[in-house]
Amino acid sequence: MKKISLIKLFLTFFKINAVTFGGGYTIVPVIKDVFVNDYKLLSEDEMLDILALAQGGPGAMAISTSILTGYKLRGVAGALTTLSASVLPCLIILSTVSIFYSKFRTNFFVNAILDGISGVICAVLLLTVYNMGSIAYKKYPGFSSIVMILIFILGFFLKVKTSHLILLCAVLGISVFFVIDRRYHG
Repeated sequence: MKKISLIKLFLTFFKINAVTFGGGYTIVPVIKDVFVNDYKLLSEDEMLDILALAQGGPGAMAISTSILTGYKLRGVAGALTTLSASVLPCLIILSTVSIFYSKFRTNFFVNAILDGISGVICAVLLLTVYNMGSIAYKKYPGFSSIVMILIFILGFFLKVKTSHLILLCAVLGISVFFVIDRRYHG
């Protein structure tokens, strides 16, 4: 496995977080492309594990994914490096915007740009969900199908809260894969 320097890790995450709008689920495919496809520092399975952990933890998805990726690649120093690189662009941009907010607030062009960005974000989110679902489906088609159908029915028809659905998925995944792991390795 190749190793990445802390400086390159910082600059990569700073760049990703500076130019990607929409939060965690829009940053995830970019992080995956860079570290799985371009740098070849992580495998698809390792990235999927990082995403599962990031979703399960508290806080912003983008920050959690960044910290876990940094930790996987360089330990505690990598986690701290990616944390700073992920937070810094947000702080710089929000500080700048807050200074000029009253001028931006009513500008037609700024509003049009933000509307356009929101459309792109929807497309990226759809693509991310599809890609993550495809990977999980290829690995465990039966389990994935049952969980997707169950969650759709509970969420769409029975209006179960999203937080409860996430908790249910976690319990199902842990229970099923604990049994499978014990059966084959125990």
